[in-house]
Amino acid sequence: MSSALLAPGQTRISNVPSLRDISTFSQVLRVLGAEVRISPESGDLVVDASDLTSHEAPYELVKKMRASFYTLGALLGRVGQARVSLPGGCAWGPRPVDLHLKGLEALGAEIELDHGYVVAKAKGGRLTGGTFRFEQSSVGATVNLLLAAVLASGSSRLDNVAIEPDIVELALALRKMGARIEGLGTHSLEIEGVEALTPTSIRNCADRIELGTFMLAAAMSGEPGQPIRMTGAGTEHLGDVFVDALTEAGAVISSEDDAVTVVPPDELRAVPIVTGVYPGFPTDLQAQWVVMMTQAAGTSTVRDPIYPDRFAHIPELARLGADVSVDGDSATIVGGSKLTGASVMSTDLRASVSLVMAGMVAEGDTHVLRIYHLDRGYDQLETKLSAAGIPVRRERYDEFSQPVPHLFN
Repeated sequence: MSSALLAPGQTRISNVPSLRDISTFSQVLRVLGAEVRISPESGDLVVDASDLTSHEAPYELVKKMRASFYTLGALLGRVGQARVSLPGGCAWGPRPVDLHLKGLEALGAEIELDHGYVVAKAKGGRLTGGTFRFEQSSVGATVNLLLAAVLASGSSRLDNVAIEPDIVELALALRKMGARIEGLGTHSLEIEGVEALTPTSIRNCADRIELGTFMLAAAMSGEPGQPIRMTGAGTEHLGDVFVDALTEAGAVISSEDDAVTVVPPDELRAVPIVTGVYPGFPTDLQAQWVVMMTQAAGTSTVRDPIYPDRFAHIPELARLGADVSVDGDSATIVGGSKLTGASVMSTDLRASVSLVMAGMVAEGDTHVLRIYHLDRGYDQLETKLSAAGIPVRRERYDEFSQPVPHLFN
């Protein structure tokens, strides 16, 4: 969606999920002057960026999701200036934007901070390009610099870039729009700036984290020996570390081009994991793995050096009866816990879906509150789970009234 800002005209993106973040980012683009049309039924989204009337992304919208910060690189590339609020997003962990700003300066931007906003300008109205090496791998910063560099007047080299499938898919889309990018899938990208990009049609790839979540839920809560098939995605974007860990835990996994089948084991085995940048174990599947391990035989550990304080789900899981302790960036899970229903509160996107997973195997009713976090990253989760036989429903409720509605029966 950010890349659409780079090309005057209509860019069509298909296979777009109906998510709160899509709606939020559409509003960000509209504030900048783009027209955005969404068809939830078909999954099509059209961005017409013919006339951008503003270069400011306001705090009121950017605070709702960090990805809104991608407008910084896109606006610098398209109009040579940007005023973008410092980002918000999930309520955990310091995730500074220093790499974004240092990298953009290396490409020729002049940057200053003004009352919570990043104000950036390209000398002469267009970035010059340059060389930048990331001190640490960063998906977000790689995205911002890639968006900025493709329309620079000169060439750029980005080293130690993130190699997540998301980056490769974005670069492929930019190439289709006319960008000159080499080194896809490696830690070094060479970009030759072009005069202009042209709008095109792009098919959005499947969400690997959504797929991984369903694979874990299937292995944990499915009937042993009975295959569960998930369509519309393959395991190629998940990386071997995740697939191998789930296989070691006892699940049998087979993948086709557009479908994945998981056969739950008779008994889950406890398997330790350590999160890592791609192709390591995704930090965005850490909370879900913890829940699955509460049902495994034995004791396991989960270490998350990517975001060491990303354990807000643990106290809520304890309310359901999970035996999990946290020490620094590590959690120890005593498997075989008999979970029982209770009211629990979502604190962030992945924590929220982990609580839903816990409710799937807990005895009695589980009430998962503040699911607006969930709606940021999972399209019609309750509909998909219901189709798989999980008794789940969504209800509106007043957070300060009683009783709390039943979400699981």
